[in-house]
Amino acid sequence: MLTNINRTVLYIGVTSDLYSRLVEHREKHYLNSFTSKYNSCLCVYYESFPAIEEAIDREKQLKKWSRAKKEMLINKLNPQWNDLWEVVKEW
Repeated sequence: MLTNINRTVLYIGVTSDLYSRLVEHREKHYLNSFTSKYNSCLCVYYESFPAIEEAIDREKQLKKWSRAKKEMLINKLNPQWNDLWEVVKEW
């Protein structure tokens, strides 16, 4: 999940290469995308799955959740809502 500096927007996506995808978001590679429009480049939550099909199913599930439920999930792993880019970029 990505958010903006004010933590007012949440974006959920799926990728097979989190590092590269985060670079694209941070550099606003796709200027007309949701993340570019709302400056959502801070990674505050992620999950890994052995198969892309599982990741897609989880993405669909999370997108149906309320904002409050998504925040609870983030707070469980990352209560300060720190940008996890520092962790991901070391992969």
